[in-house]
Amino acid sequence: MDFTRDEGQDAVAEVVVSLLEREPARDIALWPSLVDSGLLSVALPERFGGDGMGLPEVSVLLTELATDAVAVPALATLGFGVLPLLSLLPDELAQRVFPAVAKGAVLTAALNEQAAPFAVKPETTAVPEGDTVRITGHKVAVPYAEQAGWLVIPTNSGIALVDSGAPGLTLTPSPISGGMPEYTVRLDQVRIPADQLLPGGLADLHRLALASIGAVADGLLKGALVLTAEHLRTRRQFGRPLAEFQAVAQQVADLYVVSRTMHVAAVSASWALAQDDTSPAHQERIDDDLDVLAYSVAAQLPAAMQRCHHLHGGLGVDITHPMHRYFSQAKDIARWLGGASFRLDRLGARCSST
Repeated sequence: MDFTRDEGQDAVAEVVVSLLEREPARDIALWPSLVDSGLLSVALPERFGGDGMGLPEVSVLLTELATDAVAVPALATLGFGVLPLLSLLPDELAQRVFPAVAKGAVLTAALNEQAAPFAVKPETTAVPEGDTVRITGHKVAVPYAEQAGWLVIPTNSGIALVDSGAPGLTLTPSPISGGMPEYTVRLDQVRIPADQLLPGGLADLHRLALASIGAVADGLLKGALVLTAEHLRTRRQFGRPLAEFQAVAQQVADLYVVSRTMHVAAVSASWALAQDDTSPAHQERIDDDLDVLAYSVAAQLPAAMQRCHHLHGGLGVDITHPMHRYFSQAKDIARWLGGASFRLDRLGARCSST
């Protein structure tokens, strides 16, 4: 295995870095510039004007955006939407969705139900009725649901692609830590065309979502560590930079170890998932890597961000300082995963079954 970035991944990273150097916005105001840069087309099929790339390139894109704690719907659109739908959408539906994404349309996925993060047996129902399907259910913690053109809704009969303006769809804003809006989604007999209920795909949706969240976590911690190190280098106390104090240096060293560990976990999971290997052994390896990654993000990322806050002192909690953007996004994605205890249970169950 070789985790070194190839030319395509390097090119994506260069475009993102160049864009962030030119544009000051770090929220939804940056979205039009992302659209104009062509970055949203990275994973789209070439027949729709895309670059035909995949998870490795999208992971690089998400990591580089997260390094500056950019709060835009890239994770939801690309990681939760485009990547899972590439192998699911029939051509007629793909012709509607993918060109719209290239022009800035937002996608998102409802991965969580009440008390069921990344629900493997969704209670949301899909009932066929002639040439339509009725969707009924309750989803929570759905990012960018109101801004999305389509919602990817796991049901008991497959993945439903639901138009955000469909009658019977109710979106209620949820409290959040950061700048990424989030909603509770209720579907009350929402009707969709039968061809928008896509059989299967739930396992791949969860896998791609976990890998994409891992890429974001990798970037968030990398960016927060750089920000913290710079603060400690320039902030002086008792006539010396804070970085020269032994206790501070030890804490930064611990953060570096966590950051590198998370980077390896994220890149390893993404690499494994991107390989064209359908053997049972490789599929098992993918799920092992993703469970390790999910636990690492849920357990270690918020704690590392808390340490970065501590090293910033009171400055870190000032909302005019960028540190809060990293911490708030880290808290939100750890919550989407279900938290450390849930992920440890999942990882433990996998270990005990082998």
